[in-house]
Amino acid sequence: MDSAVVVGNGTSRSGIILQSLKKIGPVYACNAVYREFKPDYLIAVDSKMLLEITNSGYHLTNIVWTNANQLSKKIKNINVFNPTLGWSSGPTALHFASSKKYQDIFILGFDYLGLGSNNEYVNNVYTNTENYKKSNEPATYYRNWLRQTETCIKNNPGINYYRVINEKNSFIPEEFLKLNNLKHINKLDFIRKFNLETI
Repeated sequence: MDSAVVVGNGTSRSGIILQSLKKIGPVYACNAVYREFKPDYLIAVDSKMLLEITNSGYHLTNIVWTNANQLSKKIKNINVFNPTLGWSSGPTALHFASSKKYQDIFILGFDYLGLGSNNEYVNNVYTNTENYKKSNEPATYYRNWLRQTETCIKNNPGINYYRVINEKNSFIPEEFLKLNNLKHINKLDFIRKFNLETI
């Protein structure tokens, strides 16, 4: 496969039926996505999410990756990143996909900014569910995610990255404009390009 998809859980990915992404290539996805979809690789570095996933038994029949720590040592049938990056799940999934040296990697749901008129509220498709913030809680500080994503893309100049955004005026971090191997694609164009299924 020359292409892969990395799926974060920002709301910009809403409306795309995730199963249809598999026609593009292997899908790397994060955390609670397992509740609705089985990616080729599920990445969860948060301990609460890892416990939820393993308590469900998902890891017994599907591929799950996490960081090496005291918790992961106690769990059988789990794959462990060693050494660990200490990154969040989304950038860790991007790094993992990048290690496979695909020609093209499409990135969904990496939104960074929060919701609301001042970007003040949490931005996640699983808001108001177990192990996630409430919709009226403040947005998570995104600079760490941004720095980790930027580092990954910089370290893999031979890969073409395409970040899917909702519309042309969606937030594009200034740092991303300096990356020659990162382009942005409108979600509607992305759906049409691969004839993806939508809700």
